[in-house]
Amino acid sequence: MDYLIIGNSAAGIGGVEGIRKNDPEGKITVVSDEPYHCYSRPLISYFLSGKVDYEKMKYRADDFYQKNNIETRLGTRVRTLKPSGKKVVLETGEVIKYDKLLLATGGLPFVPPVKGSDKENIYTFIKLDDAYRLKDIVETPGKSGSQSAVILGAGLIGLKVAEALAKLGLKVTVVELADRVLSTILDQEAAAIIQKHLEDKGIRFNLADTIEEFAGNKKANTARLKSGFTLDCDLGIVAVGVRPNLELVKDTPLEVNRGILINNQMETSIEDIYASGDVCEGQDMLRGTSGVIPIWPNAYNQGLTAGQNMAGADQSYDECFARNSIGFFGLPMITAGIINPLEEEIDQYEIYRQDSPGDNSYKKIIIKDDRIVGFICINNVDRAGILTGLIKEQKNIADIKDKILNADFGYLSFSEEWRREKLTK
Repeated sequence: MDYLIIGNSAAGIGGVEGIRKNDPEGKITVVSDEPYHCYSRPLISYFLSGKVDYEKMKYRADDFYQKNNIETRLGTRVRTLKPSGKKVVLETGEVIKYDKLLLATGGLPFVPPVKGSDKENIYTFIKLDDAYRLKDIVETPGKSGSQSAVILGAGLIGLKVAEALAKLGLKVTVVELADRVLSTILDQEAAAIIQKHLEDKGIRFNLADTIEEFAGNKKANTARLKSGFTLDCDLGIVAVGVRPNLELVKDTPLEVNRGILINNQMETSIEDIYASGDVCEGQDMLRGTSGVIPIWPNAYNQGLTAGQNMAGADQSYDECFARNSIGFFGLPMITAGIINPLEEEIDQYEIYRQDSPGDNSYKKIIIKDDRIVGFICINNVDRAGILTGLIKEQKNIADIKDKILNADFGYLSFSEEWRREKLTK
């Protein structure tokens, strides 16, 4: 069996390990436009700030490809996908045939139509090469490097690069169209905690505003905002989001919406072609809708499921929902699931909150039909793993809801019978 995987990040590595669970002998070829050994993309901001080096970013051991008998074409783009002939053509002209194909091409940065966003000192930030480019131009204060940065977007990417640049001594301003930071994964109370924490570290915010122009000659020197404000700008970073990388499939009969459409077995609309990770739309188990959920654990688990099924197994991935674990300047935060129920549906939910402003702690748990469907934990994150497990299992917690915010809440809060059942699984 000839397996071809396009993509060398979490979904692609999951695909390799899924295949090898069921087929130790089949030929696996991995193609990636990046030249690097597989690495953890969530760590690129730490690489930029100097907290980790390249070796510590590696997602698997140096001998991963050798141990799994993988042929690699790293630093090489796929030019054409030809499903009818079960082959791809690389930019080098090489043709690779396959029996089973996994598309794990990830996402591309979305760059809105901002005037001047094509200037030399305006960047995106989703890959290691982006971090290398910024490393080359950013120097510590007192030297000739950039001294001020303007970031468009207060999502996870924008705030992590803001943190990294602030640690390097730059004056950092974040511009965000929404009225709060991390608006897709935090409520107002939680967002206020994170914003205040970042402001205390020197990062400034212009919320409910956006950039209309990066102004200057070849390089931008100011960012002009819709509100009329003007910000100094030695460099700018556009971090408003990521969209599925559909370039390879746009001229094929593969069914797509925002991303490649898949079922819970990771199969696409074309037989023997699978997809996983940020390039595809999965079924959100909590909302009951299909959508792109661009998170690391989801990408890996989708890839793992795809790989197993490519090798003849019959596996289904039914635990697709948003979840994030991240920290800013030592303040940890974990969120998952439905955070802000729609106003017209709010009566269907029970919401439990607990905060402690003195130590930046905040907890919010959202329950529907006696089952946890979402939570936010800031600083106090010790029980977040249990909450995530309860979401996955959709465990009925009617009997212990009154204990959900207790400091000692855990598996001992449940019946002995249920705990015994968990241990024997």
